[in-house]
Amino acid sequence: MEMTGRKIVAVGGAESKPVRPRGEVPGKTDSLLSSLTLPPDLSACDLEDLTQLAAEIRSVLVDTVSRNGGHLAPSLGVVELTLAMLSVFNVSRDKIIWDVGHQAYAYKLLTGRAGQFSTLRKMDGLSGFPSRRESPYDHFGTGHSSTSVSAALGMALARDLAGEDHHVVAVIGDGALTAGMAYEGLNQAGAMARRLIVILNDNAMSISKNVGALSLFMSRKLSARWLRRVKREVEDLLGAVPGIGEDLVEIARRSKHSFKNFFTPGMLFEALHFNYIGAVNGHDIAELQKTLRLAASLDRPVLVHVLTQKGRGYAPAEANPELFHGIGTFTPETGLPCKSKEIISHTEAFSRGICKLAAGDPRVFAITAAMPDGVGLKQFAASFPERFVDVGICEQHAVTLAAGLAAGGLRPFVAVYSTFLQRSYDQIVHDVCLQNLPVTFCIDRAGLVGEDGPTHHGAFDLAYLRHIPNLLFMAPKDEAELQQGLATALAQNGPFALRYPRGPGAGVTLPDQISPLPIGRGEFLRRGAGPLAVVAIGNRVLPAFYAAEKLEAETGRSVTVFNARWIKPLPQEDLRALCSLCDIILLLEEGVLAGGFSSAVLEFFNDNNLAQDKKIIRLGLPDSFVEHGSAGELRVRLKLDSAAIYEKLRDLTVKK
Repeated sequence: MEMTGRKIVAVGGAESKPVRPRGEVPGKTDSLLSSLTLPPDLSACDLEDLTQLAAEIRSVLVDTVSRNGGHLAPSLGVVELTLAMLSVFNVSRDKIIWDVGHQAYAYKLLTGRAGQFSTLRKMDGLSGFPSRRESPYDHFGTGHSSTSVSAALGMALARDLAGEDHHVVAVIGDGALTAGMAYEGLNQAGAMARRLIVILNDNAMSISKNVGALSLFMSRKLSARWLRRVKREVEDLLGAVPGIGEDLVEIARRSKHSFKNFFTPGMLFEALHFNYIGAVNGHDIAELQKTLRLAASLDRPVLVHVLTQKGRGYAPAEANPELFHGIGTFTPETGLPCKSKEIISHTEAFSRGICKLAAGDPRVFAITAAMPDGVGLKQFAASFPERFVDVGICEQHAVTLAAGLAAGGLRPFVAVYSTFLQRSYDQIVHDVCLQNLPVTFCIDRAGLVGEDGPTHHGAFDLAYLRHIPNLLFMAPKDEAELQQGLATALAQNGPFALRYPRGPGAGVTLPDQISPLPIGRGEFLRRGAGPLAVVAIGNRVLPAFYAAEKLEAETGRSVTVFNARWIKPLPQEDLRALCSLCDIILLLEEGVLAGGFSSAVLEFFNDNNLAQDKKIIRLGLPDSFVEHGSAGELRVRLKLDSAAIYEKLRDLTVKK
């Protein structure tokens, strides 16, 4: 790979070649990506041009993601597949639906967004996922996994009812096939026998290594020694039949019911009434085009099994696809992440805390849903492998599995991103809380997560958990309090939820011995002499504290700052005391205001006649989906950063 400054001349694969003069596609230059009218001109490109485009796309992907961060390895793995699809299908009328969507960067480049691609994941720029608001070529918005088949089937039904004849294509990864919803969609699609194409992008690795029996089944290779031997023996047996032996061998090779289907994924998908084609080399454009044209000619559901390499064409991503699945900024020449501050993240504080608890209590068991590294359980898995389970992309199963473990006497901790915990709401209610089982939900990425945008912000957990009976719910102000929250959860005999944000902590010293916190008691960080108090929760506590400190230093006006800690039960005794001292109360949270923490406080005040003569102001996330951008930029825009809190406090104290 050669480089000139930050511009990557070629990234893996074939070297870029000068384009031959041709008449089919007008205005071509050495840079096809910038000179073609995309996507229409792709249908006129030959194999050499598509190969050049693949190299150009990989160059842009590596360069842009190195600056902006993002999902690099998944997008590198589907470059040829994307080119093949867009050169075979008419994407202005045919519908392509990406599952999850973090692999759709090449698709964005090839569907009219190359000029905007430098804004990927930046505020007011291109989304890191398909978005119906962004482009008419994004036929379905995604961000969570295993939805594509169901959505595609719905579009196919709508097409048929309208009397139209376009193709509907769902692209789903092998990791997404660990989730039950994907099979619900496949089962329904096969039963209805509608014309539908499902492309299985099989790279044997979703975010982390795939898990489960289905993953093992999918990973069986036709080149395995035992299967080659069986295949050869069967062919020899058929070939020995006098007169018709060679014909029988050829029929067996071509038949969809041939012997190999008993040992390959073809058996599974044929059982679901899909025509199975595969496995196909996902980096051979000509083979992909031929296969897709065949799939398009069938009038029944068809599944095309495509084998790809995650991180293809960029050596660091090929060597470490898990790291480059979703990465921050990095140096493209080396692939090394750009150095960040030494302050540990909340996730790392959780990781250390759960390992410390597990070392002292054999009942501690940890569960993740396909993200051991993302949620900080990689070290736990290495240290306590017999007390760790990665269930794959199966959040519902994870919660009910935890309920079973708890019923068996263990203390399971389910570590999951806030936005993904939404998928298991029914199991939280019925399998855990209704039975009052000691399961702890460790809710990472609570609040604003930044560049991944509205599909990934942890905006709703305060609202969708706080009303469930039996559940204790806490949000620590910093990483030390997070670890104390883990100890508090372990000391309880019922359901517990602990929410904490993405990113670095406050840099506080972690305790040597982790001790529990009192249930339903908050913490006065400062007691002001004035009439104004801030009641904050979670990661907005310290910004409020710093704002109050600055206000007193600059104006002499004193503000009380209270760390509520608890969403359920609320710190009622502390809130009563605060109401007796203050006339103005600012409620502050990084969650939706509708039904969130401040709603709980208002309900408590109203039910106890505590705030009839008080002025109460609420700051939190609006009743709308927050777009992407850095978490810091979003907090500024939403007036949830320390500077905005300072301005609000100053305004309130002046008016008083």
